[in-house]
Amino acid sequence: MNTPAVRTRFSFFTLFILAFVLVQSAFAATSPAPHKRVLFVISEYGYWGEELVGPLMALDAAGYRSDFATPKGTKPLALPPSMDPSYVDPPLGKTVTTPEMAKKTKDLEASDRLNKPINLSNWLPMRPYLSSPTYLNDLFAYNDALDKAATVVAGYDALVIVGGSGPILDVANNKRVQDLIRMFVKQDKPILGICYGVAALAFTRDEITDKSIIYGKRVTGHPIVHDYNDGHGYLRVDGGFPGAPYPLEYVLKDAVGPDGQFIGNVGKRYSVIVDYPIITARTTFDSVLSGEKLLEVIAKGLRRYGW
Repeated sequence: MNTPAVRTRFSFFTLFILAFVLVQSAFAATSPAPHKRVLFVISEYGYWGEELVGPLMALDAAGYRSDFATPKGTKPLALPPSMDPSYVDPPLGKTVTTPEMAKKTKDLEASDRLNKPINLSNWLPMRPYLSSPTYLNDLFAYNDALDKAATVVAGYDALVIVGGSGPILDVANNKRVQDLIRMFVKQDKPILGICYGVAALAFTRDEITDKSIIYGKRVTGHPIVHDYNDGHGYLRVDGGFPGAPYPLEYVLKDAVGPDGQFIGNVGKRYSVIVDYPIITARTTFDSVLSGEKLLEVIAKGLRRYGW
């Protein structure tokens, strides 16, 4: 029945739908599109091949550009066991490098992709010492330099901190890496930490509360049952530590605080946790899945996974 009341209700409904579409269109127009560009931070003392190759494969396949950075601009090198399919991991008692991943790591090493990494020591400033006689002016200059670096970070969609034993030495407590992580957090961009790369997230503190940036978060990482008793290897360093120099599981449990949770998923085949903007991967086997979840976070708005 085509009465005036029906026509009025129809008109109101039509206007409502039209307004909704216009608002959605305006929102889509103002929402930033992905830059399709991701920054990797890699140790100069040895990275585990699959923990770089896994997420890199996913990003390459999706058409993303990947930039690589090291603390001092030296070309990163893969740890030899991560290119050796016969290597038996002592805690697990089995081989952990597949022939496919060994080949992919060797192919990456033979390419020129990692030849000229970004030098973090040139890009990011070092925080001045409190004992400096010009401390206040030094602090002004330091913060100005960070603001300039943040404009570069704005061009990236995400940060990936690659694992392996090397990050224990030059990434985990690297002040420049911590500043970089804080920039990504402030710009609400996702950060993926893999294996011992997760330590850098634990050691990065909020500038106001002084709590870890993973405080209150759900995270995974290298569990203590996966730690070596001996034999941690580092490239460009003679000798090594008798086992891990610190138990990452305990560090993470303390860093997340009472409202967070360390999720080791021991005995489960995979462990990747998304608690936006933090993404963490337990170890080698989780690298491919972590790259897939990173893409879902960037492109599909994934905010929670694995807990």
